[in-house]
Amino acid sequence: MDPGAPGGSDRRGNRHGQELSCLCPGPSGLFGRLLRPLLRVPRLFGELATARGDGRYGKLLRSLAKVDLLVLDDWGLSRLDEDEREDLLEIMEYRHQRRSTMVASQLPVEAWHEVIGNPTVADAVLDRLVNSAYHISLTGGSMRRKLSGLTQANQVEG
Repeated sequence: MDPGAPGGSDRRGNRHGQELSCLCPGPSGLFGRLLRPLLRVPRLFGELATARGDGRYGKLLRSLAKVDLLVLDDWGLSRLDEDEREDLLEIMEYRHQRRSTMVASQLPVEAWHEVIGNPTVADAVLDRLVNSAYHISLTGGSMRRKLSGLTQANQVEG
């Protein structure tokens, strides 16, 4: 995040859609040391599925539990399946009140329950995420579009 940028943007100057929701629960909030790069949620679930198949699942979960600040980007692009729900709950359980987690999404927090799917799992995950979080909402258009010089008229014509 670049707090000096007008309206707020990420460190590359990009905005992600109309609204970006960031939740930062954990003992160190936004000020934790980032020991692992940002993870796109679809890639994370892919890595966990592969690890489940080749026997590295427990080791991967333990490594995710040790990261001081875990940044989950592109949260909510699609509804979670059963394995992804269980993976997310395991990650949040391992990290809850021990390490910080940042979740970035174009969806408002109110829509996250539906993305998780199963109401019981959604309640458990969101209880661990939302109740001890800082919530930052950014509004505005896409900085990628602005920096590329495209206008809405140019996009329609192209």
